[in-house]
Amino acid sequence: MRILIVGGGYVGLYTALRLQKQLKQQLTRGDIEIVIVSPDPYMTYQPFLPEAAAGSISPRHVVVPLRRVLDQCKVVIGEATAINHAKRTATLTTLATEEGGETEQLTYDELVLAPGSISRTLPIPGLADHGIGFKSVEEAIGLRNHVIEQMDIASSTRDPAIRDAALTFVFVGGGFAGVEALGELEDMARYTARYYHNVKPEDMKWILVEASDRILPEVGEEMGRYTVTELRRRNIDVRLHTRLESCVDRVAVLSDGARFPTRTVVWTAGVKPHPILAATDLPLNERGRLKCTPELTVEGVTHAWAAGDAAAVPDVTASEPGRVTAPNAQHAVRQATTLGDNIVRSLRGEPLETYSHAYVGSVASLGLHKGVAHVYGRKLKGYPAWFMHRVYHLSRVPTFNRKARVLAEWILSGLFKREIVSLGSLEHPRAEFELAAGGKPPEDPKGSS
Repeated sequence: MRILIVGGGYVGLYTALRLQKQLKQQLTRGDIEIVIVSPDPYMTYQPFLPEAAAGSISPRHVVVPLRRVLDQCKVVIGEATAINHAKRTATLTTLATEEGGETEQLTYDELVLAPGSISRTLPIPGLADHGIGFKSVEEAIGLRNHVIEQMDIASSTRDPAIRDAALTFVFVGGGFAGVEALGELEDMARYTARYYHNVKPEDMKWILVEASDRILPEVGEEMGRYTVTELRRRNIDVRLHTRLESCVDRVAVLSDGARFPTRTVVWTAGVKPHPILAATDLPLNERGRLKCTPELTVEGVTHAWAAGDAAAVPDVTASEPGRVTAPNAQHAVRQATTLGDNIVRSLRGEPLETYSHAYVGSVASLGLHKGVAHVYGRKLKGYPAWFMHRVYHLSRVPTFNRKARVLAEWILSGLFKREIVSLGSLEHPRAEFELAAGGKPPEDPKGSS
């Protein structure tokens, strides 16, 4: 029997871990094979991306290597491009395919669809050319290098227009990703400015653009207002009821008429279901997510399971009918445990367990020693919220190895000064060799040089 897990994120990793533990004997005998298809050989713990961008955590410790953790599973690096569940087949594109190999067909007996989500972009002029995402560790480290490089450009140029554009940073989206990334990077840049003789914190413009009337809706209206006040106290320009209309020619044009020449536009305005869901014969809801039952099976079919961002799972704890669980890490990790147990119960002919979890609240970091939290009805802000943010996510990051490394880095960063080095050359490691060999070095797609 083969269990195919599509996706190596929260749900994919934790489901495989649960199955690996529950089906240890069958895996050892070879009666069952677990295959994980993931575009990356690691799982990214996304709540730590802002701290990785700020240099508080090493990028290597934000990710969990799948092969080390899932040593009894088969890890395939690639993507599922189509799934025919009626025939129990999945079409895969792997690294070998990109090198000229053929598309692979993989058969399976049980399917777990957990591809997660992708960034939701809009057809805004110039966004594809100049926008920077913040959903992967590569984007987080690239953004850190980019911000420090802009400070280098501003410090060395004599052109006031170039300097002004280099020191203007526009973030679009007032959710967790946008607010935490902005808060951590502004904190880092303000600290870094002390080592520049002609760049001061007040020279930089940090702008947060949010289309709705509030930011961080997950922490409640009161804490959202506090966050706006806290950010504005740090001279961050928070613009509510505002949209990005264009960023052509590196000029951010907002719906309120404001125009900001900038070399940095960070897009964090939401996510959408992974395209693989539309390439299946499984039922989807109006938002493109898989219709699921409270037992995490795909509605109306057998031997298909789903959880996380890709799944519309009924919230049995909600008072109003028809409500589904929020697509966040808090639910994904818990759903994965129930999903793994239910697959084992299904194989043994036992009744399935209903997923039930009341949302306990949210925590958000706004930079070093700053944060907001709304947990179990209690509201915290400042240092206590920041401390709770670190404790909670340290407890949730997978494996003891990662917990120990992250804790060690936090202790060391508290004892020593921040690192302010930009390693932008990591993105183009062959650039110097190509130039020496008479070739043309690659252009920076973000326009950071």
